[in-house]
Amino acid sequence: MKNVLSLRLLVGCLLIAAGIAVLLLGKVRIPFGRLPRDFAYRGKVFAFYFPLTSSIVVSVLLTLLFYLLSRFRR
Repeated sequence: MKNVLSLRLLVGCLLIAAGIAVLLLGKVRIPFGRLPRDFAYRGKVFAFYFPLTSSIVVSVLLTLLFYLLSRFRR
């Protein structure tokens, strides 16, 4: 039970840190979420946004993070 609580606390802290990082990136004028190939369509009634490049960047960063964590656990 203790491991589950620790994991939930860690995931919560990581989500808070990611939210703060996105806010800080916006203030430093790094256009995260508005990168090339992030698709946005705005119609009169409908808006669609698909952050393709931003998703790929986040995926690569998380892959590197989990790879490094697994290397240090050995």
